[in-house]
Amino acid sequence: MKKIIGLVLLTFSLHSCDDGDITLQSFNFDSQSIQKCSDTNLLFKINDSEALLLDIPESSLPTDATPEDTPVELNVSTTNQIIYRKYSGTVTSSSFCGDIPPASPIVSKEWNASGGKIIIISNYIYDTDNTTIIGLTHNITFQNVSFSSGDETFNFETYIFGNYEVDN
Repeated sequence: MKKIIGLVLLTFSLHSCDDGDITLQSFNFDSQSIQKCSDTNLLFKINDSEALLLDIPESSLPTDATPEDTPVELNVSTTNQIIYRKYSGTVTSSSFCGDIPPASPIVSKEWNASGGKIIIISNYIYDTDNTTIIGLTHNITFQNVSFSSGDETFNFETYIFGNYEVDN
């Protein structure tokens, strides 16, 4: 009997569980600047063959500095979208901002954000004399955002998208 139980335990220990092929658990756009298409609301960051897209209505960006401890909070939704894309090759701004997207590179994988918040804190930018307002900087952070693509998911408790500057 001990031999049978030992054989059964040995058999189970030789088999491993497969949690699936997780191809992404994080991304890093820290050193990339936020870019914007001139004719759309799309804000994005590019890192070689990866892109992080933020599509929110222009009216969601504050037109004045936000009061201290009162950031703009947007729920991630079909109106306020965050999308991570992996491409088959190097991407450029023309991959997003042109009338007809280029045929190459193609999107090889896409993760869409579901749930979470987009936090925007806006501050004035002053001229060198610190007397005249010349623009706004929007500090954009994602909180408790989950990304999914089919059965693959990953989460960020806090992810700093970065600063987006707008001239007056």
